[in-house]
Amino acid sequence: MTRLLVLVSIFGMSLLPAVAESAGPSPGRPNILLILGDDIGYSDLGCYGGEILTPTLDRLAAEGLRFTQFYNSSRCCPSRASLLTGLYPTQAGIGHFVGRDTGKPGYVGRLADRSVTLAEVAKSAGYSTYAVGKWHVNNPPPTQQGFDEFYGFVHGYAVDSWNPKMMVRLPEGRPTRTYKPGEYYATHAITDYALDFLNEARSQKKPWFMYMAYQAGHFPVQAPPEVTRTYLDTYRKGWDVLRAVRLERMKRLGLIADSVSLPPRSPIDLVQVARRLGSMTADGHNPPWDSLNADRREDLAHRMAVYAAMVQTMDTNIGRVVDSLREHGELDNTLILFISDNGACAEWEPFGFDLNPADYANNPPGHGINGGTPGKPNILHTGESLKTMGGPGSLFSYGSAWANLSNTPLWLYKHYAHEGGIHTPMIAHWPAGIHDRGAIRSHLGHLMDVMATLVDLTGATYPTTHQGHDILPMEGRSLRLAFENEPEQPRLLIFEHERNAALRQGPWKIVAQHIVGREGLRPGVSWELYNIADDPTEQHNLAEERPEMVKRMSDLFVEQARRTLILPKP
Repeated sequence: MTRLLVLVSIFGMSLLPAVAESAGPSPGRPNILLILGDDIGYSDLGCYGGEILTPTLDRLAAEGLRFTQFYNSSRCCPSRASLLTGLYPTQAGIGHFVGRDTGKPGYVGRLADRSVTLAEVAKSAGYSTYAVGKWHVNNPPPTQQGFDEFYGFVHGYAVDSWNPKMMVRLPEGRPTRTYKPGEYYATHAITDYALDFLNEARSQKKPWFMYMAYQAGHFPVQAPPEVTRTYLDTYRKGWDVLRAVRLERMKRLGLIADSVSLPPRSPIDLVQVARRLGSMTADGHNPPWDSLNADRREDLAHRMAVYAAMVQTMDTNIGRVVDSLREHGELDNTLILFISDNGACAEWEPFGFDLNPADYANNPPGHGINGGTPGKPNILHTGESLKTMGGPGSLFSYGSAWANLSNTPLWLYKHYAHEGGIHTPMIAHWPAGIHDRGAIRSHLGHLMDVMATLVDLTGATYPTTHQGHDILPMEGRSLRLAFENEPEQPRLLIFEHERNAALRQGPWKIVAQHIVGREGLRPGVSWELYNIADDPTEQHNLAEERPEMVKRMSDLFVEQARRTLILPKP
């Protein structure tokens, strides 16, 4: 079986078995299962060209659709705010981060009163609503924003996956599971409760909406050691070899044009590194794998092996849910969407960092880490220490060079508005509604489209007011047209996070780092211009050749930035 899965990863979807049919089509509105991965790079999944074994998601892609022009909002909580509300993150109130109210409408650090959640809207159509995993959009908690049941962590951006005390069950007083010492692992537990909630939904005989927001593969990367060991030889090859292999695999899968070349290694996140180390390489980019000594390479191979095992374990658990749907005859009329919240995480430098255990030690239930000491860079694990990496008490990240691999062949990472930060894999599976199975869609999409899709497919009512507050209109578009492969309509998308910004219109994109100031665009900072259809890796800046287009799109960015609360209105 292992050799078969490896062949699938290498040669694409042709060897994948069809997802078993459910008992038959279920007439009427679909159930909706929305799965969100955390910090998973564009090409990590097997069906997107990665060497990580993801047979469940690969099978869903083989029986559904893969999108190649789907976008997120560059970081965990802005993306979640946009996904949950169908708005741009600034319109939803979380343009930067939770809990940090800047006094500006787009950056209040919580979901704004001018928004409603997917669950609140689904309820208008008579759906039961459930959520598991990572919330990360601040108070009120999920069960006060439309969800009937919840298990996961409400506050913070990360948890120790081996520590059950970091999770909470809501509403208070609901039955909870118990785990034997050493048995608990967060991804397993999140799925256990998802299956419990599905059983509850079946007893109610109502359609349901479930939001499964896994913490995999956010740091600290942690995974069962028996899975980690299977990846060590793969990652001992290093990121340079594997980036080239991924690109060729993506070409064979039809995900990217044969003409695309592998770009140079992406720059290190120099703003963050400067605070700790200064630049680690002469050119400021991630170093060549072969330039590192043997001990450092072994440490890094273990870091990436744990990350890969974490993603594979998530896929295994998604398989448990898919199996349950199949067994109960629900798979055919359940829309399953899989998305990542942002590009791969480069925090903060090529060798990764190890976290301070005190930041995770005594948090109350439902509270992951949310700030605190960012960790010690450059720790080198050797000898016996290597054997414990990813297990209980082990808290680390995998670093910017592996993140560069995860985003192959895209430029930069999470936090940025370049493609490596905002470009996400997206899989849609719905046998009753998607008939062009195994196809690839290049329709321009954004995770805020999930709201419009839910309204379209369920017959839900999107409100104009809610609890005495005026609600902004949806920004997204229903994915139904993409499911049916209807011609794509012209579209404009705007991005901003940590003053990094972009505007996408058709194939054209302007993008820059640190270009947005408090009241407008910062003087002296130049936009880059790319034709993404021809140059998806953003290596050929056309700004000097097309100054009139840069000016037009820059003016359009400011107009849209004021409309979407990135910038104050004049």
